[in-house]
Amino acid sequence: QVQLVESGGGLVQAGDSLRLSCAASGRTLTSYAMGWFRQAPGKERDFVSAINWSGTMTDYADSVKGRFTISRDNAKGTVYLQMNSLKPEDTAVYYCAASRGITPQIKTYNYDYWGQGTQVTVSS
Repeated sequence: QVQLVESGGGLVQAGDSLRLSCAASGRTLTSYAMGWFRQAPGKERDFVSAINWSGTMTDYADSVKGRFTISRDNAKGTVYLQMNSLKPEDTAVYYCAASRGITPQIKTYNYDYWGQGTQVTVSS
């Protein structure tokens, strides 16, 4: 079992930055590829970014490329999502997830464990 806890969300203005953190406990984080997803009210949960177990491979949704950066510190058991140049359309609950996949995974059904989410609200 892996327990994931997200933090770092909040209310910011357009153009601001936030860094989300996902702290993992339980089994070692190096066994898992990790991902970030987001869900706005009334919408499906969408892929944002993913990273393989070693941090050497990453993937991003087109809507966040060039603005968001995913990284991980396996020694600390933590995955990060640095979000720059935030836009109102980035407003959502952001979820961290762990996958047994070897490469970065973009589909929700490829993830085995999920956190409870952290709210990000970007005002215009």
